[in-house]
Amino acid sequence: MHDIRFIREDPAAFDAGLKKRNLAPLSAELLEIDKRRRAAISESEAAQAKRKALSRQIGMAKAKGEPAETLMAEVAALEETLKKGEAEATRLDEELTHRLEVLPNLPFDDVPDGADETGNVEIRRVGSQRNFSFQPKDHVALGEATGEMDFAAAAKISGARFVFLKKHLARLERAIAQFMLDLHTSEEGGYTEINPPFLVRDNAAYGVGQLPKFAEDMFHTDNGFWLIPTAEVPLTNLVNDTIVDEKDLPLRFTAWTPCFRSEAGAAGKDTRGMIRQHQFPKVELVSITTPEQSDAEHQRMTGRAEEVLKRLGLPFRTIVLCGGDMGPASRKTFDIEVWLPGQNAYREISSCSNCGEYQARRMGARYRPKQGPKGKGGGTRFVHTLNGSGLAVGRTLIAILENYQNEDGSVTIPEALRPYMGGLTALPAPVGAAAGKRK
Repeated sequence: MHDIRFIREDPAAFDAGLKKRNLAPLSAELLEIDKRRRAAISESEAAQAKRKALSRQIGMAKAKGEPAETLMAEVAALEETLKKGEAEATRLDEELTHRLEVLPNLPFDDVPDGADETGNVEIRRVGSQRNFSFQPKDHVALGEATGEMDFAAAAKISGARFVFLKKHLARLERAIAQFMLDLHTSEEGGYTEINPPFLVRDNAAYGVGQLPKFAEDMFHTDNGFWLIPTAEVPLTNLVNDTIVDEKDLPLRFTAWTPCFRSEAGAAGKDTRGMIRQHQFPKVELVSITTPEQSDAEHQRMTGRAEEVLKRLGLPFRTIVLCGGDMGPASRKTFDIEVWLPGQNAYREISSCSNCGEYQARRMGARYRPKQGPKGKGGGTRFVHTLNGSGLAVGRTLIAILENYQNEDGSVTIPEALRPYMGGLTALPAPVGAAAGKRK
């Protein structure tokens, strides 16, 4: 949500931010609505003040036994004027709110210009792509060969974009999530583990910017709940309508949850395999901090997500998204893309975003500074909220299968995960793979 006071004070900066989003300038339209809204409020307040004054005169006239009919008629006329003025002010307020709540956040000045992913800027690469002595397979071929990745059975039960993971792959997915949680909740990681609700009401989805604009991308129950598209929704809403003390910031939360997305805008995209599903597990990172610390917290969060890939020995690159490719709530986003040999491409595995006060303003999430201007206490400010994947568990599983595959179809387990796999060092090759190779 945007602050209309900021638009009044610096309409040029507001329009410049929209331009980074490849949107037309809107400050003039919004300020015209705001002008009429404030005029309607002023007229209503003037009518209220006049009504009070006339009411006092009526009381004084009656006390003196003087006629008050004319004054009473004037008050009755003001009642009608007041009702109309209040209705107009309410209508204009709702119109302004609706216009503001669907607009995306304004990018920071250092966000690159660009209309789409072609405007994104790579800032670093870590790790080396493996040179295979054989043609590497994608995760679908590897998983279906052992029967432990079953899309056909899932399609019979739930339809497209679902999968059954079985035996070793089911355990590997759980191991990956546990490894991530242990890393993030360590003293170095500093995140508090949360087990949140997976169903939320409208106000929670609205608070992080999912509603009203992205309702079609979420699943809705027939009794008023939304299935979470990411744990960002419940975790960020922990500070909804709350004032926290600055000494308690930053707050850092992590959670491993299923996520549910309708993928309404992804028809025809990534239809093969586990890349884009309706239900998928993810370890989420959320930070609540002060405006002064949000940039450093953003860098730190991105670093913690990268650390997962470093410890798993998976090559990746980190990019900063351009204004035209960022999510609507973000002011700046770093995407981390892992190398997938089966696709011969880098694919997103984490998106870490600094949302500034955009979500906090929608949620009413504030903090009380240690001291106000010039050392004086009092007053509150909106917190800054940040979120990121730490990481997408399913895509991490895909990356491990494809990067650690062996020619016989077995998959070496990264050392960091072996304690979570009961000491297992490799996922077995398909039955008969070795014999088939000898023939």
